[in-house]
Amino acid sequence: MLRLAIVDDHGIVRAGFREMLAEEIEIQIVFEASSGEEALQQLRECACDVLLLDLSLPGKSGVDVLRAVRQRHSGVKVLVLSGFPEERYALAMIRHGADGYLSKECEREELIRAIRTVATGRRYVSARTAELLAGECAGEIILPSHAQLSERELEVFLQLAKGASVSDIAVVLKLSVKTVSTYRSRLLEKLCLSSNAELAAYAIRNGLIVG
Repeated sequence: MLRLAIVDDHGIVRAGFREMLAEEIEIQIVFEASSGEEALQQLRECACDVLLLDLSLPGKSGVDVLRAVRQRHSGVKVLVLSGFPEERYALAMIRHGADGYLSKECEREELIRAIRTVATGRRYVSARTAELLAGECAGEIILPSHAQLSERELEVFLQLAKGASVSDIAVVLKLSVKTVSTYRSRLLEKLCLSSNAELAAYAIRNGLIVG
């Protein structure tokens, strides 16, 4: 039996996934969570093979959850299912440890194929993500600036874009205020921006957070 968990802040989306998977008798949904904090709490209490993870969550983002899972639950496979198209996030998430990335617009057959693929320890990439990877290797595709950010830079970026202060981020990420300030300066330089407001506008414009 393949143990699956669904993490998404919209109940109707979770219900949709449940319905799509209802006929798969070898897949058992062991828990659902509507936030990153709830997902991590559930993982401490309930064994899981594959985590279906939305990126845009209240509180801890999907990126935060992905990082925590990689550190504390290395045996759990993470399949990112996002409302954002592959161009926005897929390559960055795979680089940061996701076992696969799918748009929520995928068909039921592809979802089930992706779950089974990552459960066996292989990575799953959609046809579009494969095109992006090939194009990047060939130098034919120029990725958006945020796709070049490191995992930690991306975490700090998303926190700043949501309005968190440097001191708040330092507490959440267990870093010094000086270190977070350094990350902020580096982000502004890499993204050619000049303020937190511009960071937030960039994130909304590129579909990284909901405005």
